Amino acid sequence: MRDILPDLRARCSDGIPFALATVVAVHGSAPRDPGAVLAVDAAGTVVGSVSGGCVEGDVYEVAREVLAGAGPRVVSYGISDDEAFGVGLTCGGTIEILVRAYATAAEREDLAAVLDLIAADLPVAEATVLSGAAETGARLVVRPALASGRPGTPDTPGTPGTFGTLGSEGLDAAVSDDARGLLAQGHTGIQWYGAHGQRRMQEVAVFVRTYAPPPRMLVFGAIDHAAATARIGSFLGYRVTVCDARPAFATRERFPTADEVVRAWPHAYLESTEVDARTVICVLTHDPKFDVPLLAAALRTPAAYIGVMGSRRTHRDRLARLRAAGVDEAHLARLASPVGLDLGARTPEETAVSIAAEIIQHRWGGTGRPLGELSGAIHHPGGPTGTR
Repeated sequence: MRDILPDLRARCSDGIPFALATVVAVHGSAPRDPGAVLAVDAAGTVVGSVSGGCVEGDVYEVAREVLAGAGPRVVSYGISDDEAFGVGLTCGGTIEILVRAYATAAEREDLAAVLDLIAADLPVAEATVLSGAAETGARLVVRPALASGRPGTPDTPGTPGTFGTLGSEGLDAAVSDDARGLLAQGHTGIQWYGAHGQRRMQEVAVFVRTYAPPPRMLVFGAIDHAAATARIGSFLGYRVTVCDARPAFATRERFPTADEVVRAWPHAYLESTEVDARTVICVLTHDPKFDVPLLAAALRTPAAYIGVMGSRRTHRDRLARLRAAGVDEAHLARLASPVGLDLGARTPEETAVSIAAEIIQHRWGGTGRPLGELSGAIHHPGGPTGTR
């Protein structure tokens, strides 16, 4: 959604009717993950992609039919389907796509409220009925509880924390609860319920799409490797912060792609900023006076990944210093050091690719080995939005 966010917001503000096709499930090897979208407006203009080109032509025709009044539809394409061969889905997987129209001003206004939250990097989840004992296309928008414990925002239409309905109070309550849980984890996927929200029943299929703020990448050490790492972090969708205590090095000119550049002692900054279970920390200083207090602080956080640059000799010395500072073995085992996968990297840019590869491997549980040497599924599940 984020990749075509400006286009969708423009269509909503300009009053242009359009149909939105959304990938809601993938099975096996498929080109796009759940949540990928393609929009077709009344003039036939297309933005976005649901398959990297495999089924776009057929989805376009379905979108035109839905926009003309055919009603929301869920369409499926798979390797075993004759139709899938006809539209070019030969990658061996199956994708399911929800197509619904935003033809009226009220529909576009409701969607625009969600798009505004996404544009502001505010967390929101959107639940849509796919099939079963509820109306296909029924929609519920859910905001998470705030730090104060209050759900949503006070000016959100309808029930505080939600707007829209899936058809019953019980179903709305159950989906709202699960949507907030998925949002906290950054997961998207299909959930099953009874007609009134009963658990462990499969009467209603609901697609929950979450839009969490971008995860953070904290890069410590304003060196050339940090500039390259900041660039690739931005490319991967992280909100990147570069931190260094030296004013001559921590400058916006040296790190133009970073979202922010902070001049502070690394450990002091880390202790004062938000770190959650999606945050990745890259320590590239390899200077004991920075590293030891910084890593001691980092290991007290729930960060998903803590990578540290330096030779094996430097790492052994670093571990000894951390042990002397009172860090136990269980915490030390969290360190990815020397940082990165063995790619034979030499330049800062190649090293940044190595670091990014290790972060991706750590996130999704990949082996780090060439796919050609392996058998079985290419895509690792890693939660409802498993990806390569």
